Amino acid sequence: MAGKPDTLLFETLMEDLSLHVLDIAENATRAGARNVLIEIAAADARLTVAVKDDGKGMDARTSQRASDPFYTTKEGKRVGLGLAMLAQSARETGGGVRIDSQYGVGTEVAAVFRPEHPDMRPLGDLMATMKALVAAFPAVRFVLDYTKEGEHYHFDSAKTP
Repeated sequence: MAGKPDTLLFETLMEDLSLHVLDIAENATRAGARNVLIEIAAADARLTVAVKDDGKGMDARTSQRASDPFYTTKEGKRVGLGLAMLAQSARETGGGVRIDSQYGVGTEVAAVFRPEHPDMRPLGDLMATMKALVAAFPAVRFVLDYTKEGEHYHFDSAKTP
């Protein structure tokens, strides 16, 4: 339910899904990813947001703890809210989050949302998110594939002038 004290922080920090994408993609770059694929698909009353990278990946223990808001691998930080907030946003709509990671190979974070749910956050400005990622990490290749209602949109930072 919107406005509960335990979710108020989440609601304030992540107003739309594009900010979650930005956060997860930034995590990928910190993990050494040179390629980040962002797939967003709206179909069958579901919205799936997946971020796949070729970074260093996580071992099984780290992967299990990754969505715990009181766990982080970032030096100087005491909390790691990004994945916890994404999971919270997905759960609020009746969806969930899956994290698949293999140390030395990379990570995939996939969240499923129910767009018709009243607690569904807006998708937000994906192109502004992509511009921010490309500007901040020019050596990383970012690919966005977005499919909705039979339409497909593709962005590849390696193919931008």
